[in-house]
Amino acid sequence: MRDVIESLYDYLIDNWPELLWIVVAAYVASYLAGRRARTRWRRREFLDRLNVSLTSIEKGVLKIRTILEMDCTEILLNPSASKALGELASKTTLDDPVIPIPKADAWYYLNAVLNEVSERFALGHLRRDASMDVHTETYLMCLTHEQAGQVRTRKIRAMMVRKSLLLNLPAETPSFERPTHSTRWETLQKMAEKYRSRPDQFVEMEISL
Repeated sequence: MRDVIESLYDYLIDNWPELLWIVVAAYVASYLAGRRARTRWRRREFLDRLNVSLTSIEKGVLKIRTILEMDCTEILLNPSASKALGELASKTTLDDPVIPIPKADAWYYLNAVLNEVSERFALGHLRRDASMDVHTETYLMCLTHEQAGQVRTRKIRAMMVRKSLLLNLPAETPSFERPTHSTRWETLQKMAEKYRSRPDQFVEMEISL
């Protein structure tokens, strides 16, 4: 036992500069990670999360419902892709909440989200294929990062909306379930404009129930 203690002591004496550097580096990394986490919490900004949000207008009332929410990496299956999407999301503005994804990359991001959503409704696809009674709707989806208004949490949102609704938004402002939902109405209007000029930023999907 004494030999073990002496060997350990000799090792510490011979290698203390390297060990000290490891401890300092670990402390600094932990401090910076904690600081980033606290900053994100104060800003309510979580760009490592992706929320799929269904927006509809029912009897003149705008409604927002979450379809799913996951870590970006769980959906994109690649940490580098998730990091790149977060960096792109930070480039959105008050006037343009649609994430400016390069045309060459848009399909890869959108298709990954589409696959995750489609899996949730697989039974409907099978029922339709079997000629069973189902109702099918066509939806449009794009990736956004809203910064306007009183958005409670800032995260990457895949906005789902019926294609027929997005192409024919009502002229009158709908009622809102919550005052903060006025931001989503503004986002819908900007999405409609974006779809006309940049359809490559959207993916179309059919949902059967």
